[in-house]
Amino acid sequence: MDVFKAIDRRYSYRGSFKPGRIPRGVLKRIVGAGLKAPSACNEQTTTFVVVDNEKQLAALRPLHPMKAMQDARAIIACVTSTKPRPVYHCWQFEAEDCANAIMNMWLAATALGFATVWIDGHLRIGNRAKKFNRILGVPRGRTVRVILPLGRPVGPGPRRIKKPFSQRAWFNRHGR
Repeated sequence: MDVFKAIDRRYSYRGSFKPGRIPRGVLKRIVGAGLKAPSACNEQTTTFVVVDNEKQLAALRPLHPMKAMQDARAIIACVTSTKPRPVYHCWQFEAEDCANAIMNMWLAATALGFATVWIDGHLRIGNRAKKFNRILGVPRGRTVRVILPLGRPVGPGPRRIKKPFSQRAWFNRHGR
């Protein structure tokens, strides 16, 4: 699928997924797209845990009530440092690096006929990230920052209307 078509088709899917495993080769391809994302100073600090084991998926499902989590055929966890170190002058960029990787994976998943939703705010409430960390064996000093439940959608989900170019982008000067 053309990248612009994948961008156009990508949306936050919160519904049910069709039954059936996702082949590991497909999961490697999707996560490989994340590994190829740019990172500040090419530090490549973001790591991933790909969960496709039914026992582990069952352990993660109670941590989020969303249907997509309950039906996920695989979950990709994006792992970052709990105390990111500066890589350019005094600035750190792990959140941005993780975001770049997530978008690459989201577009790759879309292009391959899968759907997902970006979950991170939910992880910050009630020590949920620590529960994910424990189940996934994430070492001390690192944490699950974003999770992507993944599967083939049972049908199209609602898509939110995006504001037009003229309301969010301008040439040469903001607002004109």
